[in-house]
Amino acid sequence: MSASVGGAAGRTDHALERLVFFSDAVFAIAITLLIIEIRVPHLAKGSPDIAYWAELVKLIPSLWGWLISFAVIGFFWMGHHRAFAMTAHYSSRILGWNMAFLAVMAFMPFVTAFMAQNRNEGVPSIVYCATLLLAALLNIRVVRMATSPPMVDAGADPATIRYARGRGIAVAAGAATALGLAFFFPTFAQIALASIGLWQRLLVKRPADSPLA
Repeated sequence: MSASVGGAAGRTDHALERLVFFSDAVFAIAITLLIIEIRVPHLAKGSPDIAYWAELVKLIPSLWGWLISFAVIGFFWMGHHRAFAMTAHYSSRILGWNMAFLAVMAFMPFVTAFMAQNRNEGVPSIVYCATLLLAALLNIRVVRMATSPPMVDAGADPATIRYARGRGIAVAAGAATALGLAFFFPTFAQIALASIGLWQRLLVKRPADSPLA
């Protein structure tokens, strides 16, 4: 959170701090639960090495799902951090939207495991991509509220605000692309999330002096 977060006369806005701290905790728990969903192989003592390697190979779909979802949740966290670094005042209007967004983040470990354990199937891929799209849409709303009056810091750079908002739109576009592909080619749905980078290049201009990732 930026040093500008606070009330009049430099007083700390405790309500805003609690909102950010709680959000960070939910992100941290969600990203940790991703790996907990991956079950450690249990083999009989004395099993040959090839058996251990075979069990690890079976985990590749789950590990791939973990890697993608770790990156996705991390991307959402960076956007959330970026937006709230430009806030200075608390508004109760953001609570419901932020809680809805965090609820979807907390749901991510389930949809990740669902898709990884049902590799290349249509419904799991659709559910996963639809969850990401819902998260992206809620994120757009939360970021816009955090970077608008009455919450935004009066000294926040307009170019940085546009950048933060644009990144959220790029994520939604990438998630929508993946969802559309999931209906016809579920095998490639997760790979289509890489289009987020392309959408970002098309839709977002990063401020040259922006200190934020």
